Amino acid sequence: MSLFAISDLHLSFKANKPMDVFGGRWENYIETLSNNWNKNVRDEDTVVLCGDNSWATYLEDADLDFEFINSLPGKKILSKGKHDYWWTTQKKMNEFCVDNNFNTISFLQNNYYMYNDIAICGTRGWMPDAKDEKIFNRELERLAISLNAAKISKPREIIVALHYPPENAFRKVLENFGVSHCIYGHLHGNAQKNALSGTINGVKYLLVSCDYLQFNPFKLY
Repeated sequence: MSLFAISDLHLSFKANKPMDVFGGRWENYIETLSNNWNKNVRDEDTVVLCGDNSWATYLEDADLDFEFINSLPGKKILSKGKHDYWWTTQKKMNEFCVDNNFNTISFLQNNYYMYNDIAICGTRGWMPDAKDEKIFNRELERLAISLNAAKISKPREIIVALHYPPENAFRKVLENFGVSHCIYGHLHGNAQKNALSGTINGVKYLLVSCDYLQFNPFKLY
């Protein structure tokens, strides 16, 4: 049983937003992703998806994207990204999955999941911007809620999944809670050259944007 991570699938089976406009590496990426996923991930494994999962605006329009995700091997834990406009309450998303028999998909927000004795926590995160201070502080609070909830299970390690690269305030929270790994996405193309990477103050940072990983889920454990 292994734990994988990947981000920014940007699925658009209904939204018609092809990603190949962002460069040649995105050509036929769905086929590449599917082949890599099926080759490396087994049904008993878990995959954390760090946001920008679907271009759909409304939840009901994400059904084909969810169908694709659900059809892939493993249990999937989805967190929210910048473009996941379909994201709504946990209750509505869980009901949507039940109604459509998407039985391998769960959602990460104000909660946590256990992989053996490792807690998986997280939130979307945010970029520092004065006009978005309220959202920034709310995301910090959601991260703390997720981490505090995980304490109940007394995990041996904590992994945090964010969508945005963690800025100083988020990194401080990670350090204070003794987080071992922080996985994140959002960065594409040239922006990946300056990605936060390696171990800093005890936290190992990993960029898992799918194009950075060459559309192959990254094995954490």
